[in-house]
Amino acid sequence: MDCRIFFFADGGTEPTRASMPQPKVKLVVTGDDFGYCPRRNHGIVECFQTGGVSNVSLLVNATSALDAAELAKIHLIPIGLHANLSEGAPVSQNLKGSTLLNEDGFFHGKTGFRKVLSSGQLNMYEVEQELRAQVKRFCELVGHLPYHMDGHQHVHVLPEVREVFAQVLADFGIRYTRIPVEPGLHACPLIPPHLHEFYIQVQKDALSSVEVFRRHGIRWPDVYLGLTTMGQNMSIDNIKQALGYALGARCLTNTLTTPLTGTQTDEIAAANRPVTVELMVHPGYPSHPQEGGCGQGPDDFSLSEDRQHELEILTDPSLLAYYKQESIQLCAFRDL
Repeated sequence: MDCRIFFFADGGTEPTRASMPQPKVKLVVTGDDFGYCPRRNHGIVECFQTGGVSNVSLLVNATSALDAAELAKIHLIPIGLHANLSEGAPVSQNLKGSTLLNEDGFFHGKTGFRKVLSSGQLNMYEVEQELRAQVKRFCELVGHLPYHMDGHQHVHVLPEVREVFAQVLADFGIRYTRIPVEPGLHACPLIPPHLHEFYIQVQKDALSSVEVFRRHGIRWPDVYLGLTTMGQNMSIDNIKQALGYALGARCLTNTLTTPLTGTQTDEIAAANRPVTVELMVHPGYPSHPQEGGCGQGPDDFSLSEDRQHELEILTDPSLLAYYKQESIQLCAFRDL
């Protein structure tokens, strides 16, 4: 977003964000899995144009990644990398027989990746090789480095992987990542028990990754949201409730997850600035069977009607009016 002052012939200036009232919340609404299939791409672009998302995350090994990159250029969509180590085929051409891959040459899957990692059989050099290949592929597709980089299915906060992930971010100068620690997650009654157990483990891993990313100079928003508002659990009321949790949990979240500011003056300034929040979303239209994915076809998550449900909620005029009413400013990672 452009914050320059433009002078007009009459000597006046155009109002800028610096002269406008300070928002209470700077909200990054990230549409994940951009590139997964043509219908996902279409829905995400529609959502961006309507004001429902402000930022996207690209799967560079997905079948429609090139199309997604072109759409991001055409529509000036802020874009980052959704690094993928768990679904589909790798980007690197040097991973034949890799511990990252099963006997069919594909990644092990969300659960399988974690099993191989916990068994101690995952080669971290191969992880690093694939992550670097995906960053380079992103640059080839988009024309610049990612504004942010996180892990598909939250693999970036897992033990050992987070060390490699943070080093790759630092080496490329990518400043922002995602720390999936969500206020209100423990008490959320909407999530099925098996998913709730997985999300709680994701949160534990995320908390353990904080010092690793901090040590490498990587940053992230004050608050993360998205696990309690995914799919059919997304509603305008649930988004409002999640944002309420975010505001209420600011102090705790700053202490646990955000990089330390150092001086007392810095701390006072931080207390007076807007809360920064990332809301992870997955809008789109359901994939056609056999069209999309990352080399193995679309999964149930992408085939479901949940994608379109999220799209409809995120673009609902009453939600967009709520943002304006509550001084919630949508922005992208590059604007933070």
